Amino acid sequence: MALLTALDRAKRLFDELATLSTDAPGVTRASFGPIEDAAHAMIAREAVALGLETRTDSIGNLYVTLPGTDRDAPVLMTGSHLDSVPHGGNFDGAAGVIAGLVLLEHLSDGPQPPCDVTLMAIRAEEMIWFPEHYLGSRAAFGLLPRDAPDRVKRSDTRRSLAEHMAEAGFDPQVIRDAKPQLYRNDIAAFVEVHIEQGPVLVEAQRPVGIVSAIRGNIRHRFCRIEGETTHAGGVPRQSRRDAVLAGAELAQAMETYWLQTEAKGDDFVLTLGEFTTDPNLHGITKVPGLLTFTLDVRSQDDTVLNLFERWVQQQAREIGDRRGVRIDIGPYTQSAAAPMEASLRRGLVMAAEKRGIDYLELPSGGGHDCATFASLGIPSAMLFIRNENGSHNPNEHMDFPDFSQACSVLTTWVEDVLFGETSGMIR
Repeated sequence: MALLTALDRAKRLFDELATLSTDAPGVTRASFGPIEDAAHAMIAREAVALGLETRTDSIGNLYVTLPGTDRDAPVLMTGSHLDSVPHGGNFDGAAGVIAGLVLLEHLSDGPQPPCDVTLMAIRAEEMIWFPEHYLGSRAAFGLLPRDAPDRVKRSDTRRSLAEHMAEAGFDPQVIRDAKPQLYRNDIAAFVEVHIEQGPVLVEAQRPVGIVSAIRGNIRHRFCRIEGETTHAGGVPRQSRRDAVLAGAELAQAMETYWLQTEAKGDDFVLTLGEFTTDPNLHGITKVPGLLTFTLDVRSQDDTVLNLFERWVQQQAREIGDRRGVRIDIGPYTQSAAAPMEASLRRGLVMAAEKRGIDYLELPSGGGHDCATFASLGIPSAMLFIRNENGSHNPNEHMDFPDFSQACSVLTTWVEDVLFGETSGMIR
């Protein structure tokens, strides 16, 4: 009965969250902005109403805890983020936070667990606002670069992370001092529930996914090809230094590399998210002298990423020399691949099968805070919820019955770990 009551609460919270963050045509909850603050306040309010413990760390991450009999034992933790991309969907991140609240409400109606069970509502996961991977979770463990508060600017306001944190009532000095708010040895396991951000579960007609690994990525945000802007009619082909055609050749070479990598059986995806000439200089009668683009590559295998990085740098030099242009791929950020803990994956499979819920094992193409926990050696796992129309867009769609089935898998697994047959999996 407690689970049904908790699911009713979840429906209400999804509706409230959509209302408070509506920004047509979708929702916007900017990292360290007033709407993200309001979302955290909403979760804290519900937690207090349920008699759960709450605290907020110096970064702004919220922790909601159902106390266990042994308060010194490592904590069983779940959670996700509450920020969103601009004009995004309502469920990305929020589904995992609300699923965690469902779990705690359900457990609070039963025997006291042997250890604390904690929901972490994480700040600033969406890199579109601040160009740092997993900002809130990495900051919690003292892993952000010390200069991040003053160096990193928010994409819309161009104001620093430090300014936004201070405005929201938090302390950027803890990042400058690399002062942890969480410690890996205090956490027994971390499980994140999240909508799938691709079509795999929809196409397989499965409501739930059990993640095998979170793909690592290499991202180049400031790629440039510099050639020469000249007359479209007066300059013959052999005399041109055409930035667009150089970019097209590089793009074609990258797709060929992708096909060859897939043919070898390696996991790999590649995206040119921006590919544009300068609107202040281009025109129908001009040979374009400048092209800028972004490059995002992802894989479950860091070796595959590093091999591509060396290849693309060499390819850029060769194409640039051949076409008389300068191709600068620019600096990059890298996030390591994060395999999920095998024993936790088995436990989630057992929970799904116990409840008769169809599932599929699959990799996560998107990055998630769970990768931070996994990178520290904390046993970590992810549950995906089927989601139509992709993510990071206003048409994102999660059916509530699918959310309910994911909650059933999560609660069953946690009860088995705490009280039942799989308790040895995290101890």
